Amino acid sequence: SARGPRDGREEAPGGLRGFALDKEFLRSPKGVLMEAELGLCFLVFLLLTASISAYMGAALLEVLVTLAFLGLRATHYYERLTRMNWPCLDFLRCISAAIVFTVVAFAVIAASHSGSAVSAFVFSLILIAVFCFDAYKTYRAEMGSDQ
Repeated sequence: SARGPRDGREEAPGGLRGFALDKEFLRSPKGVLMEAELGLCFLVFLLLTASISAYMGAALLEVLVTLAFLGLRATHYYERLTRMNWPCLDFLRCISAAIVFTVVAFAVIAASHSGSAVSAFVFSLILIAVFCFDAYKTYRAEMGSDQ
C-alpha cells in the first residue's frame, strides 16, 4: 500500500493527490462543522429566495465561499498554496460570515414577518452561532491552547 509521507493518506496515481477527496477530513469535527455551515448557508439562501430575494446575494456568496474552503480542505489542495495563512483566512471567513448573516437576519426580519422570512431569521441565528463556534475553535487551535 502506497502511504503518504506525512499523514498516512494514500497517494493517488499520477501525482494527483491534491485532488483526491479526504473522507477522513469530511468525518472529522472540522469537516462536519464546515458541512453544517454549508448546509445551513444553502438553507438560508433558499429561505431568502422564497421571502425577500434582495438579500439572497449575500447568502449565495457565503455558500460559494464556504464551498470553496471545504473543497480546498477536503482535497488538501490548500497545502500547495503555501504563501497563504489558511488558519487566519478560515478565521476571517467565519467572522465575516457571522457579520454578514447578522446584518441580513435583522434586515430580513425588519422587512417582513412572513413564514419564510422568520425561518430565514431563525436559521441565520443558528448559522451565526455555528460560524462563531468555528471561529473560536480555529482561534484556540492556532493559539496552541485548544483544550
